[in-house]
Amino acid sequence: MRRAAIRAAVVGGERLELADPGEIRQRSMRAFDRTFAITYVLELVALAIGLSGLSSSFGALVLARRGEFGMLRHVGMTRRQIGAMLATEGFLVSSLGLAVGLALGGIISLILIHVVNRQSFHWSMDLAVPWTPLAAFGAVMLVAASATAMASARAAMRDDAVRAVKEDW
Repeated sequence: MRRAAIRAAVVGGERLELADPGEIRQRSMRAFDRTFAITYVLELVALAIGLSGLSSSFGALVLARRGEFGMLRHVGMTRRQIGAMLATEGFLVSSLGLAVGLALGGIISLILIHVVNRQSFHWSMDLAVPWTPLAAFGAVMLVAASATAMASARAAMRDDAVRAVKEDW
């Protein structure tokens, strides 16, 4: 009823689009979701690039340490044990990277919320940290990093242990 009265009272009112606050909020959230959809794609690309970088760096590490692994094979370590050792190294390196990334991301979030929003847009918001999704993301990334390190190690350790030690001399 009020909408009809507003349209009748304003020149060109038939061209006005009127909405309740709830409708405006829904439209705004849909626009934000569409705007940030590319962000999720960029996150996936960054994850793929990071895992590729981890794989190539661990592959190079294994190739550089072939003599060491050959010697470990001579003293009784199995390929599986060496792979587990490299997976552990991948897990530890990735844990450090994940911790630094989450800490820096948290700091940037705080700056955006408490400084940039207030100075640029003259409003603020409450901070709500999604602990469960962050923990799940961290766990998935650590498992993926360990598996990537182990796979690249397995591919690089295909050579015979004697040949690896012989090449080192």
